[in-house]
Amino acid sequence: MRAIVQRVAWAEVHVDGEAIGGVGPGLLVYVGVAIDDTVAGARWLAEKVAHLRIFEDDQGKMNVSVRDARGGVLVVTNFTLMADAQKGRRPSFVAAAPPETAEPLSEAFIAAIRDLGVPVETGRFRATMAI
Repeated sequence: MRAIVQRVAWAEVHVDGEAIGGVGPGLLVYVGVAIDDTVAGARWLAEKVAHLRIFEDDQGKMNVSVRDARGGVLVVTNFTLMADAQKGRRPSFVAAAPPETAEPLSEAFIAAIRDLGVPVETGRFRATMAI
């Protein structure tokens, strides 16, 4: 499982012109699922994301997690995170999990963050989304 984590003042995800999820302030997290990922790995990554100390404390040091800052997380699934573009001009997605595997693992990741007490909003699996 691979994640790109971005601190945001706010973020919103739209499908077919409709806002379906949003957060602010907090984190925008893109998640890609690999063919060999597990529920245990999803939980580990959720724990890591929820506890990353990337928000400033009172002294201006990055010493506070999104959980401690009482921020939210917007999770957007993105199979292209698993792309391999080392050869040629067309990326290979053989490392990406098929949808029937990726969706439950994405849900496990989302549930694990929620279980840590962090509010979570999501995009829609397999939809074309605008962030």
